[in-house]
Amino acid sequence: MRVIDNEADEPLTINILPMIDVIFAILAFFIISTLFLTRSEGFSVDLPEAETAQSQTKVLVTVTIEQNGDISIDKEPVTLDQLAETVREKVGDHEGALVTVQADETIDYGRVIAVMDRVRRVEGTSLGMATQQPVQTEAAQ
Repeated sequence: MRVIDNEADEPLTINILPMIDVIFAILAFFIISTLFLTRSEGFSVDLPEAETAQSQTKVLVTVTIEQNGDISIDKEPVTLDQLAETVREKVGDHEGALVTVQADETIDYGRVIAVMDRVRRVEGTSLGMATQQPVQTEAAQ
């Protein structure tokens, strides 16, 4: 007696849902890792605009003054009294190291000057201010 196999008549199907899940997981990984790689060393502040703003490639230390007046060096909070010593530790033996001050545009001018004064006390460093170029509209061009 002969056995009839009914399953042989069904067409073969390829289930692609697991493959799509894996592709989306890989895509999410690359998107998230790209976001972490493009982050700045400082906190998010609204930088003032300057027509003469230039990009610097030799930033070694970033001092951030947040909108509420808090100071941080490379995302580590410090007080104004600790600022010069912390910058000195971060710079180490790098002669001509660039220290960039990122200050929110709404911060008190006196606070920015006090931070700049403390950074200038560290010998062998150059001081720079972070700004951004203004966005040009089509009408202004």
